[in-house]
Amino acid sequence: MPTIVRKSHPLIVETRREILSAITWRVRANVWHPPTDVYETDEFLVVKMEIAGMRDEDLEVAVQGNLLMVSGSRSDSLERKAYYQMEIPFGRFSVGIELPVPVNSENASAEYKDGFLTIQFPKEK
Repeated sequence: MPTIVRKSHPLIVETRREILSAITWRVRANVWHPPTDVYETDEFLVVKMEIAGMRDEDLEVAVQGNLLMVSGSRSDSLERKAYYQMEIPFGRFSVGIELPVPVNSENASAEYKDGFLTIQFPKEK
């Protein structure tokens, strides 16, 4: 099960700045963005990402205030290949998500199963 780490503000802000730069300006083509759903139930705010082909130790989940950062790296085999079609991204990814409702991050849980990372935050009462 991935561990949720609480990090200091400056590191997360800098990482978020790098992500926004890479996505907005397409400066770093090797950073990809996995499909992500953010939704709430009566009790939880849920973040679900489709990131098949990874292991728990390939993922980093950090939370600071209302900012969730998820990053990791999906590696490709080193075998030489000639692609006819290539749609599966490899390499580093980073996603910054502003949590839209107040949550209790101390009691959050993360599970990586069947290619999906699901993070559940209990909503503040």
